[in-house]
Amino acid sequence: MNLPSEFISNIEGTFGEAGRQFLASLPASIAEASQRWGLTDVQPSPTLSYNFVAFANRGDEQVVLKMGVPDRELKSEMAALRLFNGEGACRLIDCDEEKYWMLLERLKPGVMLLTLEDDEEATHIAAELMQKIWRPIEHVTLSEAKSLDEEQKRLFGREDSSLTPPRGPSGGVTHDKFIRLSDWFDGLKKLRATFDGGTGPFDEKMVARVERSVKDFFAENHKPVLMHGDFHHYNILSSERGWLVIDPKGVIGPACYEVGPLLINPWGDFLDRQDHRQLTQRRIDILHEHLGFERERIREWGLAHSVLSSWWSFESHGEWSYTANFAEMIAGLPLD
Repeated sequence: MNLPSEFISNIEGTFGEAGRQFLASLPASIAEASQRWGLTDVQPSPTLSYNFVAFANRGDEQVVLKMGVPDRELKSEMAALRLFNGEGACRLIDCDEEKYWMLLERLKPGVMLLTLEDDEEATHIAAELMQKIWRPIEHVTLSEAKSLDEEQKRLFGREDSSLTPPRGPSGGVTHDKFIRLSDWFDGLKKLRATFDGGTGPFDEKMVARVERSVKDFFAENHKPVLMHGDFHHYNILSSERGWLVIDPKGVIGPACYEVGPLLINPWGDFLDRQDHRQLTQRRIDILHEHLGFERERIREWGLAHSVLSSWWSFESHGEWSYTANFAEMIAGLPLD
């Protein structure tokens, strides 16, 4: 199988030996999944990045096959797609949690929200879609989580993947397999440790501002939700059922975090627009109108995500200047 060199480099560079094993076994895995799910004409996506994605046929149905290196995020993605159950998101037709395989609905025409020229219209669509996918979460203890995971396995071990997880008395999802947003923001502690308590090339005042605001937000008596976690223009596609999200991270935390990835995208190009400040202000206004969050809160979560994203890119030796520049812009953005 001829795989793009960039895809191979991504997998090996990110996952090391586990990535090399994944690539070596990929042809056999595709053959096994094809036999299990009755797939034909399996064609790799032309834009492979960190997971293997292919388009295929299953009888008269067009589907997507997704496979990845064993990773917590893929587990969380599968669990999130189960809970979304096709509401505002692509459908998870079936999966193998042990092998990290997913069989997904293919969205057609599958055009990214990025293609809409009217930024206000795109932001309205995104804000409405956020609310469709958010699910309330009830906190559970570790001992409770173990019994719940056993129940999940009992329920979802069946072929009927339309089953939804058990819910608590108030309708919240009682499930503890997801990524916690607080764990992501622990990355700022690592930033400090890397630079002996300082912030290295990152703006000291800006990092401190994010540390304070995030600490305050997590200390609030908020009701956490299960959210997408990487909600932006590239992960929202057109379909016969309307605009739908793909590739959820499955993150638990304050709902307002979801605006962060949306605000900083389209990646790289957004800050090149002469009106990017006015567009950001208008986006904040639209998100405020739809979601009810204070404008200042939306701005601060946008700043927090930008700084965190900059650190992630720096840590992985990637390009981090765009998100750092966005953070500088939004930090001083007036909200009048």
